[in-house]
Amino acid sequence: MTTEIKSPTFPESVADGTIANWVKQEGEPVKQDEVIAEIETDKVVLEVVAPFDGTIVKILKPAGEVVQSAELIAQFEQQTAQQEPVNEAKEPNKPAEVTVESTPVSSSSDAKENGPATKKLLKEHNLKAEEVSGSGKDGRITKADVVNHLEDTAPPSPAPATQSTQAAAKTSAPSGRHEERVPMSRLRSTIAKRLLAVKQETAMLTTFNEVNLQPIKDLRAKFGKDFEAEHGVKLGFMGFFVLAAVHALKKFPVVNASIDGSDIVYHGYQDVGVAVSTDRGLVVPVIRDADNLGLADVEKSILDYSIKAKDGKLSMADMEGGTFTISNGGVFGSLLSTPILNAPQTAILGMHTIQDRPIALNGEVVIRPMMYLAMSYDHRLLDGKEAVAFLIAIKDQLESPEKLLLNI
Repeated sequence: MTTEIKSPTFPESVADGTIANWVKQEGEPVKQDEVIAEIETDKVVLEVVAPFDGTIVKILKPAGEVVQSAELIAQFEQQTAQQEPVNEAKEPNKPAEVTVESTPVSSSSDAKENGPATKKLLKEHNLKAEEVSGSGKDGRITKADVVNHLEDTAPPSPAPATQSTQAAAKTSAPSGRHEERVPMSRLRSTIAKRLLAVKQETAMLTTFNEVNLQPIKDLRAKFGKDFEAEHGVKLGFMGFFVLAAVHALKKFPVVNASIDGSDIVYHGYQDVGVAVSTDRGLVVPVIRDADNLGLADVEKSILDYSIKAKDGKLSMADMEGGTFTISNGGVFGSLLSTPILNAPQTAILGMHTIQDRPIALNGEVVIRPMMYLAMSYDHRLLDGKEAVAFLIAIKDQLESPEKLLLNI
């Protein structure tokens, strides 16, 4: 029984996708729920799995081609209980071998021919049996022999190379210096276009401050083990930053707003995106209704997203929406940066590496773990006064974490 294999149904925010890789090829046996293809969209890579045990009969959309939502991409043949591997000794319809011919070509041709599947494949591609080298008993031709012959004699494909197949154009200069040209992945291409659009379509500015993280470090040292034992997750820094951002967004709702045409949309909820770096590029999973979550819930959400991102399991739903974003370049050692807005959001907070530095505290010079904070914002909607006040509100809550508990 032949079944149609279609691309997944994309959400409204995703127009189309690209066949990144065919994990299984035509004629290759596949088990139920095995991944047979990967489709890369603007946000995430989707897996296409086999609906049941069987074989891919024909690939209709090769790697590199663009596909629409729920579009036919392959034909799949289900393996039935009666199907068994082809065995020459059990073929009831095999014609008797011709023995009167003395030429080796004729006898070889008849000896090579395998079962009906092989004959059908030879006929479909106008091949003669003697053109194919047989690997079966007595030189008989198997279906795999025909497939291998077709692949070996096929002309070079004009289709563009894709990253998943690692098809790269390599050049060598006379000096011996090598270059390698690979196509940009769909995700990286989309990121590039969106970042460029943000620079061109927004009036982006960045304001800076610094925060003393000693109080949070003391809390982690004092209660970290108890927190992990109670909630099953480590007490990190990001949870404090998310909660501090939520409280600041409530005080400054314009930072949580966005521009839609000539309208300003004020969001009555705080969905905080946390930028995560993956092998395929930067993605931003969203912590929904962060204003209703406690510190442990936020840390669990961050951990879950980190694992999903590492395993390539983030879904589109995980990354849709968001009213504010936090990016932590500090994990890579960045001391200071200017983060780019995650459109259509109004602002983004940039965290950086923690560094012991001398500061003046209560009239004395002391060494404290300091972090530079950067907040980029859209000046079309947010004035400098409000942006600075918002960043100071985050700083104050981080330096007095008890305010997060008291909601002040």
